Amino acid sequence: MRLEDYWGIGPKTRDLLADELGVERAVEAIETADTRALVAAGLSQGRATRILRRAQGGEAMDVLATRDTREVYKEILDLAGEYALTEDAASRIRILTPLGSRDEMAERIDRILEAREAWTALDDETRATVEAAFEEGAAGGELAAVRTALALAEAGVSEGVFEPVAELDDAVLDDAAAALAGLSGDDGRIGGGADDRLDSLRATLASVEDMAATPESVAEEVQSGARGADDFRETLVRHVTSETDVDVARVREAMPGEATDAGDFVAETLRALAGDLRTAVEEREAEVADRLEDTLESARGEVDAAVAAVDDVALYVSLARFADEFDLGRPTFVDRETVAVENARNLSLVAGGVPVQSVTYGIGDHDLDVEAASAPPRDHRVAVLTGANSGGKTTLLETLCQVQLLAQMGLPVPADSAEVGVVDAVVFHRRHASFNAGVLESTLRSVVPPLTDEGRTLMLVDEFEAITEPGSAADLLHGLVRLSVDRSALGVFVTHLADDLEPLPPEARVDGIFAEGLTPDLDLEVDYQPRFETVGRSTPEFIVSRLVANAGDRGERAGFEMLAEAVGEEAVQRTLSDARWSP
Repeated sequence: MRLEDYWGIGPKTRDLLADELGVERAVEAIETADTRALVAAGLSQGRATRILRRAQGGEAMDVLATRDTREVYKEILDLAGEYALTEDAASRIRILTPLGSRDEMAERIDRILEAREAWTALDDETRATVEAAFEEGAAGGELAAVRTALALAEAGVSEGVFEPVAELDDAVLDDAAAALAGLSGDDGRIGGGADDRLDSLRATLASVEDMAATPESVAEEVQSGARGADDFRETLVRHVTSETDVDVARVREAMPGEATDAGDFVAETLRALAGDLRTAVEEREAEVADRLEDTLESARGEVDAAVAAVDDVALYVSLARFADEFDLGRPTFVDRETVAVENARNLSLVAGGVPVQSVTYGIGDHDLDVEAASAPPRDHRVAVLTGANSGGKTTLLETLCQVQLLAQMGLPVPADSAEVGVVDAVVFHRRHASFNAGVLESTLRSVVPPLTDEGRTLMLVDEFEAITEPGSAADLLHGLVRLSVDRSALGVFVTHLADDLEPLPPEARVDGIFAEGLTPDLDLEVDYQPRFETVGRSTPEFIVSRLVANAGDRGERAGFEMLAEAVGEEAVQRTLSDARWSP
């Protein structure tokens, strides 16, 4: 396959990868999702990630139909990546994509939940040992993987996700680790500790090279100890052998037959001796390299298995830690078009430490096992969601988007239970308060084409009225609801214009979220659980009540009190009384 056949690779990127890696190695890096290789070749982390996402996800990436859907997708991956055991695992998490089939989705979820079971079954000390093993092997590569596998074996983990590592042959891996360490020396040299004889030769060579660097001082010292010219040679032999581990015969063999003076004699002797030792070191290095490569070749199958097993353990334990932290559960995939959740939590809010009221909600033909009073109706494909400002309507859309994407990525979801029908496009559109024709046109271009394409679509559209005047917004939104029903799409549309959308098609309903008052701290108190087939009303009296209570001076308060008359002074006073506030 040509490099330019991959999404995101143009002529410049193709040339860079071809020059740095070669075409064959670059293709292999893309096919195996080797982020490290692409970044080392010169691509930015973000660009490498985008290329690999498209290469790994293919057409399934089309599920991310809008910018806001893609933002939710990235937020999910960023959050999951925070629980990665290693940077390599974090890179693999960053390139997770929606999957192409329900079987793939279910299989990945099974593996994550099995990994969570194995991970949470470990005691704190063992978990810390496992984390340390991965931290020490964070540099990556075969040697790091083998050492991590040995450390996991020593920790005694063997159940579930750890089983492939436990099945490896520790003795073979011990030998392989020694061979890999020996072959991983700087500049292609054999590393220290791989062979005692080689280490001894290197130490001796280093000592001789130190002496050879200052032959004059050696000559002076030898001359001072010699009893005459005839004794000079033997004194030099004794001096060199006492200062280094070189043997007598090697020193004598290095001595020149003739020399003009003592200094030249010492310099030539040391230079020849150093050259002889370098040759001995090189010969020994070649012998050791051959032996280590033979050892590694014999252990090749076990090393490859260790690399694969450690990579998988790192990925799935990382995802298990994410699932455990947010109490994620298994969704139920159904053939029907639906997305329905019981006691769902918004991941972003939970991650931010915000107290979260779980919500039960759904559209389409679901079968949630909840009390009838709180169960969403089962005969509506589309819902119009209404209610108070700051009432959590956008958060509910985002939560449904998170659940749908997590499930189709093969990840567990933040709900006690969930039913999910696989869709071909998720159209999530957040409220963007830009009131002009350009924004309206770009929004329509974003949200309408997925509806008109073949396939199943989930529409999650927030406050359409924010981008055009209310009358036109109501007409357009009514048209979107009817188009969603006509195209058999699922949809939740947030609006304050519910009354202007009547009559809705029978497949659509109106739900409402209600504010219930102000807390003693004058915070808006909201029941975030939607009430089904009930229009939620905006509650300006609560907002005006807070403004009256927080007014900075008498004149400002008088102004807000005039607004209170407009929205209903009695309601404002009742709200302030309920909040136990008095001017």
